[in-house]
Amino acid sequence: MSKAIPEPVTRLIDALSALPGIGPKTASRLTYFLLRAPDKLSQNLSEALRDLKARTRLCSVCYNITVDDPCPICADERRDKRTIAVVEEPLDALALERTGVFQGVYHVLHGAISPVQGIGPDDLKIRELVQRAQGDVLEVIIATNPGMEGDATAMYIHRELQRKGLKLTRLARGLPTGGDLEYVDSVTLLRALQGRNLMG
Repeated sequence: MSKAIPEPVTRLIDALSALPGIGPKTASRLTYFLLRAPDKLSQNLSEALRDLKARTRLCSVCYNITVDDPCPICADERRDKRTIAVVEEPLDALALERTGVFQGVYHVLHGAISPVQGIGPDDLKIRELVQRAQGDVLEVIIATNPGMEGDATAMYIHRELQRKGLKLTRLARGLPTGGDLEYVDSVTLLRALQGRNLMG
């Protein structure tokens, strides 16, 4: 960067540029916006970022992001603990929650199998899912994203769980191939959830 730009400005531009979906131009615009904004906005942003790392953790049951352990969904006695929806990321669980229909619980894998990126089954929370499915679980809904990586992950989970006598289902294919659950509208996601298919 130019020497005409002060070092703290450059540092923030570089930090923002490292975020997904934010290029150098957007990072520069955000940085200069914050420079002109009231001090309170920068202070709130700083405190929110600090709290994000200091106060959040993974739920010891479902591995979703939470402040309290277990998370509010796992702790809710009204939820059907016998039905688990397996999702790749926390935002996918949020997308299913927005339908207002699913009353089971979640299991967050934190990714999908991707040999290209060097992500294998041991890098995900699959072993924990298999252990969890040994309890009173009746159905596992494999809600990985449609596409090569999501399908590979779904098939691996299916192989690991099929011997346990569980009902294994996959979301129906009203979902766009290659799309992520977090971007799908609630109506499409609701139809996919209701039309899920038995695996195997």
